[in-house]
Amino acid sequence: MKEVKNINEYISLFPEEAKEMMETLRHTILKAVPDAEEVISYKMPAFKVNGRILVYFAAFKNHIGFYPGAAPIAAFQEEIAKYKSAKGSVQFPIGKPIPVGLVTKMTKFRLKENLAKLKNK
Repeated sequence: MKEVKNINEYISLFPEEAKEMMETLRHTILKAVPDAEEVISYKMPAFKVNGRILVYFAAFKNHIGFYPGAAPIAAFQEEIAKYKSAKGSVQFPIGKPIPVGLVTKMTKFRLKENLAKLKNK
């Protein structure tokens, strides 16, 4: 994949169905955390708050990967059970709706986790 400078460039590289899903994911994350900064990190769209990465997402042939980290995946294990997941990620199949409510809850959970880590520094 070519090097991209921003999330718009990243999204533009994919087929329409994936683009729509990524835009939904992007807007859901920004609605949950309006002051999040959009960045590219590890060649993926990411969102930062207080200089720390909050969540990532990336497109693949058959799914959109959402990467909120291990704690949100563990905390919402029941709700993500119908999706393929791993320690720090969940896969949303291309062509299926993004679970906006779940993404919102996981993103806010991750924000609380990050803010707690900042306080404990």
